[in-house]
Amino acid sequence: MNFSTLFRLEENLHLDKKTLVNLRWIAIIGQLFAINFVYFYLELNLPVIETHIIVFIGFITNIVLQFIIRTNQLKDLSSSLFLAYDLVQLSTLLYLTGGILNPFALLIIIPTIVSSTFLSMGTTIILGTLTIGLLFILKEYHRILPGLDVYSFSFSEYYLAGALVSIIIGLVFLSYFGIRFSGETKKRSEALDKLQQVMAKEYELDSLGGQAAAAAHSLGTPLATISVVAKELKKEIGDKSKHSKDLDLLISQAKRCSDILKQISKKEIREDQFINLIKVEDLLEEIIVSFKETSNKKITLLENDDKNKINIKRSPEIVYGLRNFIGNAIKFADKEVRIKLLSDKQELILIIDDDGPGFAEDVIKLIGEPYLKSKSKKITDKAGLGLGIFLGKTLLERKKARLTFLNKEDLKGATVKISWNILDIKN
Repeated sequence: MNFSTLFRLEENLHLDKKTLVNLRWIAIIGQLFAINFVYFYLELNLPVIETHIIVFIGFITNIVLQFIIRTNQLKDLSSSLFLAYDLVQLSTLLYLTGGILNPFALLIIIPTIVSSTFLSMGTTIILGTLTIGLLFILKEYHRILPGLDVYSFSFSEYYLAGALVSIIIGLVFLSYFGIRFSGETKKRSEALDKLQQVMAKEYELDSLGGQAAAAAHSLGTPLATISVVAKELKKEIGDKSKHSKDLDLLISQAKRCSDILKQISKKEIREDQFINLIKVEDLLEEIIVSFKETSNKKITLLENDDKNKINIKRSPEIVYGLRNFIGNAIKFADKEVRIKLLSDKQELILIIDDDGPGFAEDVIKLIGEPYLKSKSKKITDKAGLGLGIFLGKTLLERKKARLTFLNKEDLKGATVKISWNILDIKN
């Protein structure tokens, strides 16, 4: 892992200033309450002046953060500096009040946990290492825990070592959880954003036909007027005028524009009927033909078992989803892709087989997750990040499809099984 990846420089990570300010106010108020409760209510001896001074410095830094620093989003470096200061401040308070024997010693892991959730892995590793180093120092060097001098109670070295190990384990576990949780959340958020962009584009393309028809209708009248005026002018000036050829050209080009607009208008009328309802085999044939223009692999559609030849509503989700899985099968196939269409009165099933290497064993159970990368050498050259499968699967599932991913079916490669209840796909 290189420096850029470790610190995720290209992602320009930020921590919301308001979040950090509120966390620090909670910590400061809690520290003040704990110090004064122990000193005044429990009447235990502790360096009350020094601890108040340390908390007051933290109060000043939070005032600066809230009112002096103008930006609302703190960059990775700025956030890490504030979190590192909080770590040192709490360690100093723990040093004055019993070290890792202090019941509040577990709170020393909070800055690293915050970093693991919002900031880069590199920053988290630095803060985690600093935390572990400070814990070892606090185990060996600290003032007496308030109350021990009164009750003449002491802890064994084994207990101190156990307390140290337990805090470190908690630090590592929660940091790892924070890193994984934030990473998965970010990947899924990015994938869903991509999904919205894809669908917006599909619906935009879907609406172009209607816009073209509207343009054809609007431009038809002025073009007809131009043509009529040009013909009348030619009658007036005759064929021998030097402008006759220009008028002929104007008339011919106006007619050409009119023919083009008529074709657009007719195409829209034809497509408008086609868009609303279409047989599944017709939709598949259309998709297959588009791929045959760019691929020399054999693509076969088997529809003998399509008993219930229903019409479905042609939607961008279904079109994009099917194109995605058929395109993937063609991409990974060696020579052949076979598409089976089966239906009865209850269910419609679509099975897409290829004779390629199949789904990698290390990812087959996770297929459908975004940004999924296989380590298999057989498919490394062709494999992407799993985003296409995530998009296709999500879109088809929005249309109530059920998807299953298998290996070693008819063509001994990958198999994608897509099924619908008849009532779901017809609506």
